[in-house]
Amino acid sequence: MIKLNVRVRQLHLRNFGRNTIGASLLAFSVMLGACQKNFEEDPVPTTDPDVQTEQTDNEWILENMQTYYFWNKQLPAKPDMTQVPEDFFNSLLYSYDAAARPDGDRFSFIAADAEELQASLSGEGTSTGAEFNLYLARQGSDEVIAQILYVLPGSPADKAGLKRGDIIEQINGQTLTRSNYSSLLFDQNTMVVGYSNWQNNQLVKSDKTISITKTVIQENPVLLDSVYTVSGKKIGYLVYNQFIPGPNGSNVNTYDLQLDQIFSQFKAEGINELILDLRYNPGGYVSSAVNLASLIGKNVDATKTFYRQEWNETLTPELEKEFGEEFFVKKFTTKSENIGNQLSRVYVLTSRRTASASELIINGLKPYMEVITIGTQTTGKNVGSITITDDTGKKKWGLQPIVFKSYNAQDQSDYTAGFPPTLQAEEPLELLPLGDTKEAILNRTLLQITGAPTARLRNLEAAPLPYAGSSLERKAAGSNMFDGQIKRLPEVQ
Repeated sequence: MIKLNVRVRQLHLRNFGRNTIGASLLAFSVMLGACQKNFEEDPVPTTDPDVQTEQTDNEWILENMQTYYFWNKQLPAKPDMTQVPEDFFNSLLYSYDAAARPDGDRFSFIAADAEELQASLSGEGTSTGAEFNLYLARQGSDEVIAQILYVLPGSPADKAGLKRGDIIEQINGQTLTRSNYSSLLFDQNTMVVGYSNWQNNQLVKSDKTISITKTVIQENPVLLDSVYTVSGKKIGYLVYNQFIPGPNGSNVNTYDLQLDQIFSQFKAEGINELILDLRYNPGGYVSSAVNLASLIGKNVDATKTFYRQEWNETLTPELEKEFGEEFFVKKFTTKSENIGNQLSRVYVLTSRRTASASELIINGLKPYMEVITIGTQTTGKNVGSITITDDTGKKKWGLQPIVFKSYNAQDQSDYTAGFPPTLQAEEPLELLPLGDTKEAILNRTLLQITGAPTARLRNLEAAPLPYAGSSLERKAAGSNMFDGQIKRLPEVQ
């Protein structure tokens, strides 16, 4: 018999303009003129103000990349300073190539608006409140479908009646295709949605459409927590969708404190198994990863290493001089809510979108307890970034370069291809609500915990329709892992 107690976390809708968006908890300023230029010729003088601005922006970008970029020794000797800033930034990257540069960069990026970037890193953005995966409608098809993974409570999508598992086929009367899905799904503020459900291995069209208007949403990453009693076992379950300490612009770690309360309840209820659902978590702040790991790890406290960082050769001695060797080693924190001594292992649910700080949890906990992953292979991001903005306010850009590589307490960092699952389980197209004990991946995990026969689990091995992408890739956290302790880095002379 299964006893179920589910608590769904609410999000907050905030309908304010750009000018009131607060700075990210992480953001720090990089002092101009702190780095030496290594290009040999000055840009050709010009009287065109747009060109002059772009050249100045490119100089600023180059200076910061020379100092902070993890692969700064691989920067081009003579970069083309005449490019527009986006193209110029991308031209500097030590880009990944499976054959030539398997250790290359897959994650650095530049954002046109630093304020919007910083808001997004804290879970705030304009959205319907629905996250989804994209699939081709059939093998070799030009048509695309968007299947909803989860809907934030109280969001426009929730109020319109969309739910997990619904499949969007049309927007504003147009069928989604390879060529138009991006503009239809992401560029429209108000959309009329035509949708279907997946039933008995086929799409069943709804006979109605719904209208949705996007709004500014502050996402609470703690989507759901539950406690199940199964065959005498007490099993805690947590759906956590982004590593965010608190709402954008807030100085209070609201969401970290919420996790503390959940684990305090887990501890009080005597759970002896834990399922951490990170299928839709693309990463976020390292400070929140430290907090979560400190709630889970077995026999951990503030003396134990969670992970360590390796920076470039230029910056490492400066950081060590400014902050000491302890800057590079991130310890667990001692937390009264820790349940590690009640556990012998932790189950982590994964997907191809499980990345960055989520993978840091897996890697960082492995030296201390058994970590069993169930789902599909993770992204493979063992590096972290910082946000660089111009404190003068004259430059609008936000830079998010990779600046360090991470290692666990056993100096392991060998997951650039992602963590392969301990147990392979592809999500089917007929999705049940998260937290429902019959939901495919959760059900498989519960059966694994209780020792169910393997034969009952094989139906999850087959892949669904051809995968084409995910809305989770557009989350700023999807390409990042941050060190929330950094406020300002030292100038490099």
